[in-house]
Order: sequence, then C-alpha cells, then structure tokens
Amino acid sequence: MKSWPVQDAKARFSEFLDACLAEGPQLVTRRGADAAVLVPAAEWKRLQAAARPSLKELLMSDAARTDSLVPQRGGARRRRAEPLD
Repeated sequence: MKSWPVQDAKARFSEFLDACLAEGPQLVTRRGADAAVLVPAAEWKRLQAAARPSLKELLMSDAARTDSLVPQRGGARRRRAEPLD
C-alpha cells in the first residue's frame, strides 16, 4: 500500500484517486503518522458486508434475540438471614 502525506494527497487528489482505483487502498499520513486510508468503493462495500453487525444493529433488527441478553427472572434464590445471637 502506497503512503501519501496529506499535503500530496490534497494537491494531487486526481492522481491519488487513480492510484487507489488501479492499485488498491492508499494510506494517508499526517506528520508521519497513519491518518486514513482511501479504499475503492467496491472493496469498501465488500468489507461492510463482511463486517459483524454492531450491538445496535442487532437489537434494531427484526431477528433480534434479546431474550438471550437478559437473564430469566426468578431463577435466583435468596439466602435466609442468619439469626443474630
């Protein structure tokens, strides 16, 4: 993966985008540290489809299984209080 300083990515965006489409993901650095990655749209969609759903997405879905997230009520037993001497 080729690395682009943010100034070069901004100044030569067309070339940056062409490199992404031809060669794959391109890394953008800011002050020498990794900052972002430009990824072709098709690869992004593939990654999104392969990613696990978030907890919010699971709970909001029609097939949410919330019954397994909450323990059943009434299953716990209380201890009897010991008499004080």
